[in-house]
Amino acid sequence: MSTQTGPALDTQPSGHAFAPGPKGLPLVGNLPQFGKNPLAFFELLRGHGDMVCWRFGRNRCVFLSDPDCIGELLTETEHTFDQPNLGIAFRTVLGNGMLVARGRDWRRKRSLVQPSVRPKQVRSYAATMADSAVELADRWSDGQRIDVKQEMSALTQKIAVRTIFGVDTPADSEAMGRAMDIAQMEIGKEFAGIGALLPDWVPTPGRTRIKKAAAVIDAEVGRVVARHRDGEEERPDLLSRLLTAVDESGTHLTDDEIRDETVTLYIGGHETTSTTLVWAWYLLGRSPRVRDALAEELDRVLGDREPGFEDYARLTYTQAVVKETLRLYPAVWLITGIAKEGAVIGGLPIEEGTRVWSSQWSTQRDARWFPEPEEFRPERWDSASGDEIAEYAWFPFGGGPRVCIGTRFAMVEAVLLLAVLARRFTLDVDPGEITPVTGLTLQPDRDVTATVRAR
Repeated sequence: MSTQTGPALDTQPSGHAFAPGPKGLPLVGNLPQFGKNPLAFFELLRGHGDMVCWRFGRNRCVFLSDPDCIGELLTETEHTFDQPNLGIAFRTVLGNGMLVARGRDWRRKRSLVQPSVRPKQVRSYAATMADSAVELADRWSDGQRIDVKQEMSALTQKIAVRTIFGVDTPADSEAMGRAMDIAQMEIGKEFAGIGALLPDWVPTPGRTRIKKAAAVIDAEVGRVVARHRDGEEERPDLLSRLLTAVDESGTHLTDDEIRDETVTLYIGGHETTSTTLVWAWYLLGRSPRVRDALAEELDRVLGDREPGFEDYARLTYTQAVVKETLRLYPAVWLITGIAKEGAVIGGLPIEEGTRVWSSQWSTQRDARWFPEPEEFRPERWDSASGDEIAEYAWFPFGGGPRVCIGTRFAMVEAVLLLAVLARRFTLDVDPGEITPVTGLTLQPDRDVTATVRAR
């Protein structure tokens, strides 16, 4: 167990303690510091200790940095911790889908959605993933200048539209993509700004933009759902499986529930993978050694052929590149829960109503768990000779009962897309630091442009 820094408010024989965080302001607490730069603020809290008290407005909060404590939060969700209300902006886009549902409602929805992303189903989607990447690779040429974010976003949008909706028309992906780009950034602004303290009924320009984006998303999803309901043929896509799924009582998901779960799956299958690939190309462009090691594995395992699902397990270094990218730039950058009566973490009781936070960004860049934490070093994931990584020191997909059900889908997708593209090309990313911005996912603060180089 780690050693605490800063004065302890309460201590237990285990070594856990509540430590005071930075002093806040009346009414708003530490919100100005958090809103200015959430990632830097989380690192600041980590410096105060492993269980740090702070205030989000008037709300009591505890920030966790120790993996054991984070594991307790994640595994006890649905028992002694509740999902928090993440605000009107979040609910406007995601509705009451699996990410925000609680208790019996959450268990019912998870049981209906989970069969759509089990390993057998992911295997059936792998060909679509690889084929889509091949189509993009066939359009690239040596010396071509590209916007990496735009290219990766269009690629994962296409895969999401094909695997979730079973359609392949540009309007589907373009309209949804534009709306999601607006929504995810506005959610981040609302969550970290004064909007987080405003009642839901207060209108703001950001909330107006989110409503307009959500209307586009609703219209696109509604149109595709109607097309599926009218069709007679059986479809292999995720949406068709949701439409036919029934719970223990024989009840189908309602139209609103179909909409919410479809948007949730779209975000998980598009936004997170797209962002991860952008950061992977950025890191590879700054590390010729890693780029060469990746190329060596792709040449050795694949030769002149394109990868398939059966290659996923053999592409161990490619998997390590993705895992290391998710360590340094996790698409999902925070997890939070509300303490119920009887909640305990690290042997210390947590007062009911306290909001408990943890951050993938902060913990996964902690030198105690990852030596040389700022270094892009995929070798640390080598099962034979890599670092010993504590459970819940790396948790880009969450953990416990509410672990992301699309973890397998996301990992297979990222590895296969990277394998297809990096087997043929390297990307010389333009020099200069890129700063992450906290939206719904962790996004680059500027365009990521690169020159395509044929291998």
